[in-house]
Amino acid sequence: MIFWITATICAFFVKGLCGFANTLVFTSILSFGNANINISPVELILGYPTNLIISWKERRSIDLKICIPLSVLVIAGSLGGVLFLKNADVTVIKIIFGVLVILVGIEMLFREFSSKKAKQSRILLTVIGILSGFLCGLYGVGALLGAYIGRVTEDSKSFKANICLVFVIENSFRIILYSLYGIITLEALKMALWLAPCMLAGLGAGMLSARVIDEKYVKKIVIIMLIISGIALILREV
Repeated sequence: MIFWITATICAFFVKGLCGFANTLVFTSILSFGNANINISPVELILGYPTNLIISWKERRSIDLKICIPLSVLVIAGSLGGVLFLKNADVTVIKIIFGVLVILVGIEMLFREFSSKKAKQSRILLTVIGILSGFLCGLYGVGALLGAYIGRVTEDSKSFKANICLVFVIENSFRIILYSLYGIITLEALKMALWLAPCMLAGLGAGMLSARVIDEKYVKKIVIIMLIISGIALILREV
């Protein structure tokens, strides 16, 4: 049980600080001794209210022009996933997406350190947006989604507001699917309820830290977490 408590506090501290990557942290800590089918529903139940909390707190920074198209892409990716996975090598696809996340993250990091801000490419943003929705919808991985929103938002508040609202919509859809397929069980609900205080403690600490740490450092932390997410996505498949 100590691993579940540790994973919950660490995952949602990162969530409060960066707005995403809680799934990466939670799964990475618990995957050594637990099956993913037991981890995912608990993380989904715990993560859903955190997305509601953060998106509500930063609601003034929500841009529906960003959230609505991405939400549609995420749901479309989920619906098309079954047919696609029958005819594709999932391992190769995840590795390719991992490389894309790393490259986009590195480019964003160089952009942050550069004194001269380069103009955003609409074509590149469109491609990243489509791929991010596809990846998040099919595999529940929000790294490329984070990379996209990180490029179209100006500060960490706007980033967290928009990515969490997209996650609210995606989580709602996935909760319905998990319930229909019996993945969310009574045991998962009990575990999530038991871990809820740890989730709130981690989230609160992360959100408080985000207020104390300088804005520019928070954004760099987000970018570094993106790069780590891409590396983790590759390492899981090799």
